Formats: sequence, C-alpha cells, structure tokens
Amino acid sequence: MCLGVPGKIIEIYDGSGLRMCKVDFGGVVREACIETLPDAKVGDYTIIHAGFALNILSEAEAQESLAALRELTAVEEELGMNHSNDPSGSQEG
Repeated sequence: MCLGVPGKIIEIYDGSGLRMCKVDFGGVVREACIETLPDAKVGDYTIIHAGFALNILSEAEAQESLAALRELTAVEEELGMNHSNDPSGSQEG
C-alpha cells in the first residue's frame, strides 16, 4: 500500500527536456517530474508517487492531509505501535 504525503513545490526547472521540480516534504527535499501537471507552480502542493507528481492540492487540502497523518502518528505512539525499528515495515506484533 502507498501513502501519498503532500509536499510543497519549491523549485521548477528543465531536466533533460522534462519539466522537473524539487518538493519539500517537511524538510526532506525530493526531485520529481511534473511534466503531466503543466499548471503546477512554485508554492503549490502535490502528491508524488514513484518520482512523478500525480495532482495539485490546495494548501487547505495539503494541511488537512498532514494534520490527519500527524493524528495517526500520535495514536500509533499512544498505542505503542511504533514500527520505526522494524525495517521491513511489518505490523506483526
């Protein structure tokens, strides 16, 4: 299962003839192709999968998603379901 996390486009540039961008995921910056999103601009939020931008989100949608992820993380920590030490990502317990 994939989890789409919103990131903020901080730079747009041409990379080998493709429209590329750098996306900030809360301090972690990744490169992605935005060729399929011609209207994307710096400051927009997007969901990236396998190095490709899938869609543009409003800031409100992005903040709502991020808040839900923070809430989920807090609940997991409260229940002792922290899997950060398990490199396989297994949820067996």
